[in-house]
Amino acid sequence: MTEKLKRLVLPAPAKLNLFLHITGRREDGYHELQTVFQLLDYFDEITLISKSDGKITRSAKSDAQINNIPYENDLCIRAAKLMQSQLVTHSNHTNEIYGVEISLDKKLPIGGGIGGGSSDAATVLCGLNKLWSCNFSVDKLAELGSQLGADVPVFVRGDSAWAEGVGEQLTPMQLPKKWFVVIHPKVFASTAKIFADQGLTRDCDTLKIARFLERNPFDYLADEFSNVFESIVTKKYPEIALVIEWLSTYSPARLTGTGSCVFASFDNETEAKAVLTDLAKSNHDWFGFVAKGVNQSPLQSIL
Repeated sequence: MTEKLKRLVLPAPAKLNLFLHITGRREDGYHELQTVFQLLDYFDEITLISKSDGKITRSAKSDAQINNIPYENDLCIRAAKLMQSQLVTHSNHTNEIYGVEISLDKKLPIGGGIGGGSSDAATVLCGLNKLWSCNFSVDKLAELGSQLGADVPVFVRGDSAWAEGVGEQLTPMQLPKKWFVVIHPKVFASTAKIFADQGLTRDCDTLKIARFLERNPFDYLADEFSNVFESIVTKKYPEIALVIEWLSTYSPARLTGTGSCVFASFDNETEAKAVLTDLAKSNHDWFGFVAKGVNQSPLQSIL
């Protein structure tokens, strides 16, 4: 009899929105979106240790901010509880009690618009699917992920992708290989306040994937493929506008998601690292990192 897996150490990668449009609003109040998710090889690290007492516990290795998030609001905890609830009605697991200790080594800035919480939740879903031998399909896991957040399914499926709907309608894409400098100005941009702003463009024309691919997808200055949140965010948070201005002196820069992170692309790692070196020498108290764009999540190569 094969011994059950007891421990997994898994990545939870970042994402960028290469553009982000709102094309309408649904009756339930959610916005219809179009975007391209670019996955990165820069990630949080999550350790899952199986327990037989049914308890779900957490710890943070590096970021004290995590400990300030209430237990019941922690997306990792919610993901684990959701998986646990699925096992209650799963015939193969009725006589077993499943718990887990979740340890998070946090590298992705909280509230940065690079998908940290959503990616963490997706990694917990996928990791527990293996650790607990649930054998749920990717479609099932993506459906569970959509209950936790609109960005969770893209991390579950693990491909850079064109996204529509509220972000759950995904078409995998093979994007050109680029290196990115990502800068977080250590400012928290409130997503709720940004969505509530009366100046937000909510009626963008619906675009086609073919139109996106026939252009240079890294031509961030093209108005046709903009981030509609950027003008709102930069007015509300001048420090973010300053990051865009500074980074744009090296390569066209753009806000990802609703902020606060800003990114620019480069053809190679050397160019990107040179920018990060300049940032370290500057008088700006910003956090930055360099990452390679990938078309498949590093999580998929493990699971």
